[in-house]
Amino acid sequence: MTIANTAATSVSELERLKVLHNGSKQQLTFSDAEFERRLGGLRQIMAAKDLDAVILTSYHGIKYYSDFLYTTFGRNYALVVTADDSVTVTANIDAGMPWRTSYGENIVYTDWKRDNFYFGLQEALRQRGVTAKRIGVEDDALPLMTRQRIQAAFDGAELLDVSQDAMRQRMIKSAEEIEVIKHGARIGDLGGEAIKAAIREGITEYEVALIGTEAMVHEIAKTFPHREVRDTWVWFQSGINTDGAHNWATTRKLQRGDILSLNCFPMTSGYYTALERTMFLGQPDEESLRLWNINVEVHRRGLELIKPGAVCKDIAAELNEIYIGYGLLPNRTFGYGHSFGVLSHYYGREAGLELREDIDTVLEPGMVVSMEPMITVADGQPGAGGYREHDILVIGEDKVENITKFGFGPEHNIVDA
Repeated sequence: MTIANTAATSVSELERLKVLHNGSKQQLTFSDAEFERRLGGLRQIMAAKDLDAVILTSYHGIKYYSDFLYTTFGRNYALVVTADDSVTVTANIDAGMPWRTSYGENIVYTDWKRDNFYFGLQEALRQRGVTAKRIGVEDDALPLMTRQRIQAAFDGAELLDVSQDAMRQRMIKSAEEIEVIKHGARIGDLGGEAIKAAIREGITEYEVALIGTEAMVHEIAKTFPHREVRDTWVWFQSGINTDGAHNWATTRKLQRGDILSLNCFPMTSGYYTALERTMFLGQPDEESLRLWNINVEVHRRGLELIKPGAVCKDIAAELNEIYIGYGLLPNRTFGYGHSFGVLSHYYGREAGLELREDIDTVLEPGMVVSMEPMITVADGQPGAGGYREHDILVIGEDKVENITKFGFGPEHNIVDA
């Protein structure tokens, strides 16, 4: 650990950058060989675009290639990748933690000058003898002001987008990634069971959510004891609050006859998985049961359609026909599924692998996608509420594995508590 200028009497005397090898490197989520595989893929992108370096600034980009997941609090973070090396550029407020929890080197910038982050980017390349004329950046997650300041720091260099190419690389999961995702699905099922056991009249949405979250967090800590425990959450919704997929828990108390939506999101070292189920507290009315069964029919057919060689937009088109037959297509609220990996409610998206009408990506081995149809019926109408199910599927060479084991549909999720 290097901290210089110990005799400084003015902020102006403090250093702009530091090396903080404080403690020792910790066990990462994946092997060194896995990170070299990922960086090798990025370097192939660099070679194809004739780039001298890449400056990654997104949560998902930095996490995917280094295993470090930053907490911004208004500061900038980066991973600088060259043909031979990679180095994170992180804020002094985090001290040695970024170095301990990342693959590769680390430069720490201080707060004493407003542009120290950009100075750190310059120094990362200078130390490696790289005079960059063409630099890759992530335009899908790079604020304009930050991009302009990176451009000013490397005057004369051309900034080119690598976000879409990097996204395509992330779509295909390695065996190590799939193992982490499978654990996530298993832990989501455990959260679902804890929630199901807690459902009763009079309990609030947020209390149920806390019970599910706690169950998952304990299991994550047991399964991944060498990594940070963070970001896991539950959206548990009832009544009208089920109308949107991303509605946060409230203080509403559950009542008999309520439609319920269980949504567990275990975050295993930055990797997102999900379990989503429609439930009822007590026997649903006839129209609610009809709507629920229609959505289950779409869900079952969607699970059958996910296979190697299938095209995302074709899956969406076929499922649309089922809703059209019941006059429910206008009640759809979002796409039928999406990819998994480094993402959460505040970072990451593999938009090229979504089961939507405007996506022509072909499903192939190594991809992991969800099937999650949803319809919403407005308040005041028979069967009002939001109906959705959600399973995660791993696409193999000759088979598809559904790694979600929590039952769905009326035969499993009518809770008579």
